[in-house]
Amino acid sequence: MANAPITTDVAIIGAGPVGLFAVFECGMLKLDCHVIDALDEVGGQLSALYPEKPIYDIPGHPEILAGELVSMLEAQAAPFGPTYHLGQQVSTLEEQPGGRWLVKTTRGVELDVGAVIIAAGVGAFGPNRPPLDGIEDFEGMGPGQGVNYLVKRREDFRGKKVVIAGGGDSAVDWAVSLSEVAESIKVVHRRPKFRAAPETVQRMQTLASEGNVELVVPYQLAGIEGDRSGLSEISVADLDGNTRMLEADVLLPFFGLSQNIGPIADWGLGIEHNHITVNPADMSTARAGIFGAGDIISYPGKLKLILMGFSEAALAAHSARDHVHPDEAYHFEHSTSCGVPGGAG
Repeated sequence: MANAPITTDVAIIGAGPVGLFAVFECGMLKLDCHVIDALDEVGGQLSALYPEKPIYDIPGHPEILAGELVSMLEAQAAPFGPTYHLGQQVSTLEEQPGGRWLVKTTRGVELDVGAVIIAAGVGAFGPNRPPLDGIEDFEGMGPGQGVNYLVKRREDFRGKKVVIAGGGDSAVDWAVSLSEVAESIKVVHRRPKFRAAPETVQRMQTLASEGNVELVVPYQLAGIEGDRSGLSEISVADLDGNTRMLEADVLLPFFGLSQNIGPIADWGLGIEHNHITVNPADMSTARAGIFGAGDIISYPGKLKLILMGFSEAALAAHSARDHVHPDEAYHFEHSTSCGVPGGAG
């Protein structure tokens, strides 16, 4: 006989920073949460792709490492005792009587919930690979060797000749950060203008003027050279076909992530361009009792910033509470007034 579904207030899909903060916000509203994520650890992209990447736009933190932010968010949620179901995806959502939902995962977990908050980031993700012949021969050599699509530990790149390809935030951020430990940093981009935070671009350009970073522009990747022992050179070409060879121990191509929202697309939520359209007033989707927050959602004026995701998580949590307890009046209290479980408040 199959086990009965677990009954709880809210299912949060996604254990990234926005999902973790949603646990805190729900907890402050006395809502119990179960959290589902396809990864084997909490933190989403911050943990999986760049735990040592510095983040500069978190209020109150001039600079904080991504992994440290995740640890603090996990600790902030901990007093509310969330249950995490990691290494699995939500396979189906079934509407139940009374406005509730039955959530089923790929590992057989079944949850009977009053509301759902989707904070799944970009969904399942993977790197966009540059079209270089033989690049697969240099993948999987290990951190700081061959071709790496992410940086987990800066120390893996100490003393290495690093070639970074790309012109977005990841390329610029890591050029600045790794310049402190690498033997050399060369940034390959097809145009002189970079699509990253202006302050960080300025820091990179200052490093370039001081000789700590070389900007290889306007060039793009053309070839990769080496053998079983590792990478040796990267070939780059400009728009006129002129080529250069760059010495390299490791290539970091940062061309964004491929996005796949998986089963979410089949839940009737109002999907446009792989994003869930929500009402910005309450984060509601096209189906009652399901709310969204973070990079997975879209609305007029939406900014893909973690701090915006935190705000959206708060709105989604309050909306979830109203859905779960429609007949109970709620009097909002600031955390400084009501405190948190186990705290001094």
